[in-house]
Amino acid sequence: MTSNPRDGVHGPGGLPPAALTDDEYRVEGREKVLGLARFAADYRRPEMLWAAYVRSPVPHARIVDIDLSAARAEPGVHAVLGGSDVRPARIGRTLQDWPVLAWDRVRFIGDRVVAIAAETAEAAERAAALVRVDYEELPAVFDPWAALAPNAPSLHPEADDYVYLGGERPPRRHPNVQGEHLVTVGDVDIESIMASAAHVFEHEFTTPRQHQGYIEPHACLVWLDDDGAVHVVSTNKGPFMLRTQMAASLGIAEATIEIESPFIGGDFGGKGLSLDEQTCFFLARATRRPVMAVMSYLDEMQAAAPRHRTWLRLRTGVDRDGRFLAHEMTALVDGGAYAAGKPGRVLAPLGTLETLAPYRVPNSRLGVTAVYTNSVPGGNMRAPGEYQAIFAGESHVDMIAAALGIDPLELRRRNSIRDGDLSPSGAVAHQPRVVDVVNALDEIAERRPRRSGSGHGIGFAIGIRGPASGRSTVAVRLQANGSIEVGTGVPDQGGGTHTAIRRVASAAMSVDPGRIHVRLGSTASGLVDTGVSGSRITYHTSRAVEIAILQLRDALEEVAARRLAVDRGSVRLADDAFSVRDATGSVRRHPFEELARDVELDPFVVTFDGESDDRGASMDSVAGYAVEVDVDRETGQVTIADATLVADVGTIINPLAHQGQLTGGFVGGLGGAMMEELVVTDGRVETVGLHDYKLPTSADSPPFRTILLPSPPGPGAFGAKMAGEMSNGAVAPAIANAIADAIGIRVTSLPLSAERIHGLLRSQGG
Repeated sequence: MTSNPRDGVHGPGGLPPAALTDDEYRVEGREKVLGLARFAADYRRPEMLWAAYVRSPVPHARIVDIDLSAARAEPGVHAVLGGSDVRPARIGRTLQDWPVLAWDRVRFIGDRVVAIAAETAEAAERAAALVRVDYEELPAVFDPWAALAPNAPSLHPEADDYVYLGGERPPRRHPNVQGEHLVTVGDVDIESIMASAAHVFEHEFTTPRQHQGYIEPHACLVWLDDDGAVHVVSTNKGPFMLRTQMAASLGIAEATIEIESPFIGGDFGGKGLSLDEQTCFFLARATRRPVMAVMSYLDEMQAAAPRHRTWLRLRTGVDRDGRFLAHEMTALVDGGAYAAGKPGRVLAPLGTLETLAPYRVPNSRLGVTAVYTNSVPGGNMRAPGEYQAIFAGESHVDMIAAALGIDPLELRRRNSIRDGDLSPSGAVAHQPRVVDVVNALDEIAERRPRRSGSGHGIGFAIGIRGPASGRSTVAVRLQANGSIEVGTGVPDQGGGTHTAIRRVASAAMSVDPGRIHVRLGSTASGLVDTGVSGSRITYHTSRAVEIAILQLRDALEEVAARRLAVDRGSVRLADDAFSVRDATGSVRRHPFEELARDVELDPFVVTFDGESDDRGASMDSVAGYAVEVDVDRETGQVTIADATLVADVGTIINPLAHQGQLTGGFVGGLGGAMMEELVVTDGRVETVGLHDYKLPTSADSPPFRTILLPSPPGPGAFGAKMAGEMSNGAVAPAIANAIADAIGIRVTSLPLSAERIHGLLRSQGG
């Protein structure tokens, strides 16, 4: 079954007919197509200055002396600031451990030491080249194991001074630990269970750093009013969270900071950390002029919090039938020089704990540790931690199946997690459709001839995910012209958030989408939102919109009933008018516009956080892949012959955007599987731009189909479920499993490059 963008629209609790029009264009599409959309770097203010930086050329050193005199004398320069001018301000989403400008030591190549504001970007860069910094190099640590050694140098000896926005910082067993977390489920004596198991399998996997690959670089514009108010235009996808972080960093009240996040040119997890806003604040304060900063891609690649390099060790005990008895996983994460890019309280990517998330494992012990090194700081990328975990876990499952002589899909079906089961990481599963997805993959396998070992193979992999937590606030207001304004504080990073808001409001109100206008407010609007992250928007924001619109509709029906002098229960809204059939059979109508002119209603403001959701806990979403490959034994080159995604979905709010999320997730996963790697050698980033990094293009995309499995209503508006991060994690293991099926070579490190496969073939005499 090949999907159509409209497949799956109708489902239990599906959208009303008003939402199923052809009015599917993006609400911001016209502005983007005509070049009218303004991104952060497009903003201008009178007398605006441009920022540039002096960055560290060494991975670890003490700053001995800085000479700023030549830079300050450069024509067009208005401010030159060093670390002493900003101390003690640090950057961080949860742990503020990254100095705005280094004042005593640098910790990675690219660490910012001096900031300059000048009339032009060129003048600022010229001045930066004139700064002289004397360094006393210190021992550098690039290996996480070495960083954990008892005699390893402490990279953050002043850690007790750091601001921690997560309450009380959890204790650490070593000074170079950023954060760690351990989960146990079932019997804590894993070793005794392993000893009694029929078989125990142990495998190790590694994954590289990856850059998120957004096209728009980080940018911001900052200016200060005479009364001290701070205004920020930013590419940050969570403006309210950024406001909190800036207030803590700068020691000023949140109420004095207004942040606007306009159009955002891509995110993929990378636009949650901002590096320039605090620096621009200090420059703007020093010059009393607006200051703009736009990161170059050299700066992006060497400093903008890529996906973490990770090592995973998996051990699983099974019975004679291949049923999982116990699972142990240890993940070591290279966190880089700072933990500032991590948003969670633990300061380690908890997604790494999901190695066997789709399966029922009664006993588990799962641990992750993120470690400081003198390398580029790590941060979030799409499905943070889970991408690494699914590659390791689904490869591990296939390796177990091969050793036991069990069909890999049968082993998955035998161990699939069911509703109400406790996952290996301790979460309760809510209607997971793992078995249904496996069965659909099995049908695909049965239709394809098996030619294992011939250079052609097929591989399978499963991923499961639920939406992240957070809260969304919307304000719905009836306008005098009969239109409805939906105010929101969540920016659209390209995923179609505002289009989804309009479609939900249109459906809930039973009016044409053209009557719905979405307004993005700054942080001054009070419409507090956690921001775009963790595939939470369809759940939280759509529910907030649905609830607020239904409140407005309820109020208008009551007003219409009074105007028409009838019982409220007989009033219906249809075709942009309230109507009622009277005793003679005629229909009396009250046009929507007329009602809007006659009534004044306060806006309906709704905050939804899922904590007291009347629809119960959010449902898990499951995605499975069947991927066919051809492998050239002479070169190791892998060609993807065919790929099919099976996804369990609820009601689809926007069919085109939904399909775009699934297809985009596949292509993103394909890049991570086959080509993407941010290469760092002794702390120095070798891939200095996207031209070196090799993102996948349309030419790299193989034949791809989706099979949508309509499911019971999800937790979002009208029964919607998340889609954003469900489709990228299982791509790499499906390809790795297909390669093993094709040539008998097991690749346990990403990317699955021709060079790596060729080397394995040669080492094994293939």
